[in-house]
Amino acid sequence: MSTSEPPLWPHCAHGADLAANHIGCRGIQVPGHTACLAHLGDPERGAYLARLTPGADINHRGTPFTRSLLDALLAALRDPVTGRPQLGVVRFESAIFESDARFESATFKGYAGFRSAIFEGGAWFRSATFEGGAEFDSATFQGSANFESATFQRYAGFESTTFQGYAGFASAAFQSTSSFDSAAFQSNANFESVTFQGNVGFRSATFEGGAWFNAAIFENRARFDSATFQSSAVFQSGIFQSSAGFESATFQSGARFGSVTFQGYARLNSVTFENSAWFGWATFEGGAGFESATFEDDAGFVSAIFKSSARFVSAIFKGVARFESAIFECNACFESATFERAVSVGPSVCTGRVQLSGAVFGGPVTLSFATRRLECRRTRWSSTAEVRLRYATVDFAHAVFEYPLTIAAEPDPFMLTDGRQVIEDLFASGPGPEVRLASLRGVDAAHLVLSDVDLSECLFVGTVHLDQLRLEGACAFDTAPPAVHWRRWRPVRFTTRRVLAEEHHWRASRPGAVRGWNVAVLGAGRAGPLQLAPVYRALRKAFEDGKHEPGAADFYYGEMEMRRHADDIPRSERGLLTAYWALSGYGLRASRALAWLGAAMLLTIVLLMAFGLAKDTPKQIATGTVPAGGGKVTFEIDKDDPQNPTGDRFTGERFEKALNVTLNSVVFRSSGQDLTTAGTYIEMTSRLTEPVLLGLAVLAIRNRVKR
Repeated sequence: MSTSEPPLWPHCAHGADLAANHIGCRGIQVPGHTACLAHLGDPERGAYLARLTPGADINHRGTPFTRSLLDALLAALRDPVTGRPQLGVVRFESAIFESDARFESATFKGYAGFRSAIFEGGAWFRSATFEGGAEFDSATFQGSANFESATFQRYAGFESTTFQGYAGFASAAFQSTSSFDSAAFQSNANFESVTFQGNVGFRSATFEGGAWFNAAIFENRARFDSATFQSSAVFQSGIFQSSAGFESATFQSGARFGSVTFQGYARLNSVTFENSAWFGWATFEGGAGFESATFEDDAGFVSAIFKSSARFVSAIFKGVARFESAIFECNACFESATFERAVSVGPSVCTGRVQLSGAVFGGPVTLSFATRRLECRRTRWSSTAEVRLRYATVDFAHAVFEYPLTIAAEPDPFMLTDGRQVIEDLFASGPGPEVRLASLRGVDAAHLVLSDVDLSECLFVGTVHLDQLRLEGACAFDTAPPAVHWRRWRPVRFTTRRVLAEEHHWRASRPGAVRGWNVAVLGAGRAGPLQLAPVYRALRKAFEDGKHEPGAADFYYGEMEMRRHADDIPRSERGLLTAYWALSGYGLRASRALAWLGAAMLLTIVLLMAFGLAKDTPKQIATGTVPAGGGKVTFEIDKDDPQNPTGDRFTGERFEKALNVTLNSVVFRSSGQDLTTAGTYIEMTSRLTEPVLLGLAVLAIRNRVKR
């Protein structure tokens, strides 16, 4: 190697040609001579080698080494007891090893400098020990480089190193910081069972062949940021005991991280996996970041364990995303992620919250999660979807789906394809496996199906096409507070019915609200009767379309209640609705109508006994004149007017007559009893009101039993 620029050390200059601007050999001069070790005469070289002892410092920067010359140098430094070369401070910067360089089992007790060295043949450092720093920065290994079982006790530098052949570091031990930043591995790189006790960096490194890190142990921080893996990258059963960074790395072929343990934070943000990525049975103990990562083929996280937060924010899954039996012991964040071909995600277990807000699903998908909370705010589904859940509270606010979407509660633990049950031990101490829906605000419910979902806390105001919502199975709503409550001096009792969460919030916020109405949680907003009336109306229609008339009756009651309390109706209409509510619960409370009917009948009986029935039954009187000469007799039959009662009016006989009149009035018939003028009006009023009350009671019963 020669250039027009001389090196920084006094060099040999063998073969220099000043006319051609050729500086000659760049090897450093041997002390006491003007030539490098390669160009010394045989007697001088022999004398120099004879003075060397094991552990001596040597400086042969820029020197070209043949196989025989290097063997002779190492023979002079060989320990007679161990038979292994022992070197002190070694300076081989820019040296050229023209043939195999065999440093097997050598011990470098001081600094080992191989910066910019060129190994034209094989480089053998198997089982070598570097007790001081070792620097191979910018070195070029044109043949294979073998560092298997080597030990680097202090810093090991391979920055910008080029490995044109096989690079073997299997079972090597890096006890301090090591750096392979910007290194180029043009063939296979083997780091199987390597131990990195200090920080290690592979930033911007390029792996053109296979990269094998099977069973490698990273005890401190590992950085692979912006690295490029053009062939398969295998980290099977590796252990990252501290943070692992792969930001902006590119895996052009398969990437296998199966059974890897990341004890620190695993940072794979902006990574590109151009082929399949496998993290099956991997363990992420300190959090995992796949933000803006791109999986252009299938991504497998089967049975992976995330003991801290897992972030897949803005990640892109172009192939199938497999999370079967994955366990998230904290939150799993997929916000703004894109699933282009997802067929099935899960079943997975998450003890925190699964965040899918802003995510996009491009194909048919089945999501199966056992989780405490599922957030799907502004999530978009472009095809059919089924969301099967256990233990979850679901927030679907402003979600968008163009095809049928089903949210269903799974009654039994999820089953894997091999017949095993998904383990749910993490939920043993919490609430049951019921699924609760928190919000449907802003959703177009025309294609939505809910099955066995608890809707007692669901916010419906702002939902579009709510009348087309399909409810299957046991979908439960909240109810009105039971028992009797006191509002100041008067008792208040709410009849049992299905009630929306927003009505709970509205009633709880009113002055003098009774106990039992639930207060709105933070972020629930405020909705009043004007907003709730159309919601109740739409749900009533949804129940009616589903042939569930008794269920529809509750929502009709709620609709009428909201109309009665709304601010935009005239006072006369409010009075009419109040009367309708008081008399029969809007035609839905048979007991109330029957109670009023009984009261009206009792009042009618009392009034008839007191004022309506005559004192005595008037007798008919016939009067006429008989002609003196005989002939036709003409009689006039008359009857006295009924007399107002006097004396004891409340007798058994009078009660029986009053009851007869009242019962006939209920069925809109005349009893034929002789009544006073007041009694006539009492009967007319009774014949008007009591059949109406009876009709309201019959209507209420019909609304409760109709199918």
